[in-house]
Amino acid sequence: MNKHVDVLIIGAGLSGIGAAAHLRRNCPKKTFAVLESRSSMGGTWDLFRYPGIRSDSDMFTLGYSFKPWTSEKSIADGASILNYIKETSQEYNITQHITYGVKVTRVEWSSEKAQWKVIATREGSEEEQIFTCGFLMGCTGYYNYEAGYTPDFPGLEKFKGDVVHPQKWTDDIQYKDKKVVIIGSGATAVTLLPAMCDQAEHVTMLQRSPSYVAAVPEKDHISIGLRKFLPEKLVYKMARARNVGLQLGVYRLSRQRPKAIRRLLLMAAKRQLGSDFDMKHFAPNYNPWDERLCAVPNGDLFKVLKEKKASVVTDHIESFTEQGIRLKSGKELQADVVVTATGLDMKIFGGVTPVVDGEEVNVGECLTYKGSMVSGVPNFSMTFGYTNSSWTLKADLIAEFCCRLINYMDKQGIPYCVPEAQGNDFSDEPFLDLQSGYVARARHLLPRQGKSGPWKVIQSYLHDTSMIRFSKVNESGLRFAESRSKKISSSLIPSTFKFS
Repeated sequence: MNKHVDVLIIGAGLSGIGAAAHLRRNCPKKTFAVLESRSSMGGTWDLFRYPGIRSDSDMFTLGYSFKPWTSEKSIADGASILNYIKETSQEYNITQHITYGVKVTRVEWSSEKAQWKVIATREGSEEEQIFTCGFLMGCTGYYNYEAGYTPDFPGLEKFKGDVVHPQKWTDDIQYKDKKVVIIGSGATAVTLLPAMCDQAEHVTMLQRSPSYVAAVPEKDHISIGLRKFLPEKLVYKMARARNVGLQLGVYRLSRQRPKAIRRLLLMAAKRQLGSDFDMKHFAPNYNPWDERLCAVPNGDLFKVLKEKKASVVTDHIESFTEQGIRLKSGKELQADVVVTATGLDMKIFGGVTPVVDGEEVNVGECLTYKGSMVSGVPNFSMTFGYTNSSWTLKADLIAEFCCRLINYMDKQGIPYCVPEAQGNDFSDEPFLDLQSGYVARARHLLPRQGKSGPWKVIQSYLHDTSMIRFSKVNESGLRFAESRSKKISSSLIPSTFKFS
């Protein structure tokens, strides 16, 4: 099956459905299609099924700019977010344009044809399907959907209990009245611990090193009150602006005065945990926001620890045993179920390497342009959200920029554009300035950022709003191909009078 559309979106998750909605709103005459390798939409929010699955960002900023979040809970559970994505797809008539169960294996750009050729295979079949498009949008997320990251644990084969990675959680996994050990200290681990306490005999979070954890309100009572008097859209915009400012303010203070913010975070945790709790379990050896901050709604993690329903152990694993895990301190943790919340396996653009005019592009050697395009790759965008704020804030900006770019090229008769970096634009700075393990393991896969201008990645929604939303489309760094109208005019001139 061969199919041509103006714009092809790869991925039907939060970013992909959002991008399609932006196209509907801003480029209504453009044809589009969405390819999804799985059998349903939703991405992360359909894939992850572990207990307590929820956002760690408020929905006023994780939600789309054009669709207000109307639930009372601003920190939402996975099912509610999935429903929000499906509602958006239905409202903008996107569902009928999604092809499920097709995995993209190769993408090839032809400058001569000014189009992408996208080769995909049907799930469970070697049959190839070919799609072509003028503009390609990669909304594939940032990790491998097929498997998470699990270290090689010594003696794992000896363990007689169940071992599961959160990414592979299924409804038939039983932990009622069982001893559970969760390995990890990130957002997934701090979500699992309080959620599993209702059924498990005891839950232990085993961490190699602590993370910063902060309690946040589950509900936005200000917005709940304002909804009684003001229109929903206005309340949403006000909450969104307020929360963006708070996120940015906390991040900047963390960078400018890390010791002060560290003290505040530890004091807040201590106040909820009680004076007898050993704070070494929540005192990282790095500054706030060197790694992503973990948010827990209404301090649910702290509550179950204070009530002794759960515990935290900071140690290193020596080996698994038949009955649990032996630590390097000599202590052994008894376990019936071990959950390896050890992180994600990062994968950019679904692991597919772009081919431009017959040459493979090593994305790890390219620069990112306005955090959305990749140097040397024409008519292509890659959605990657913020690390210090909500993912969708950046995804919205990228989709808006692509729509403006497509409309500009259409109006001018330009077939394609390509970001082109100069020698003095390059730097060795990584695309993501985080020390997290999943980022460090994949640093060679990520594009780099440049020294300044559109090549510099600044984790700031306010900065990006100016640079991406309100800047001119035809700025320096972006080369546009000759317009079709000029080519036609040139072809009508006798050859003896043509300009060289």
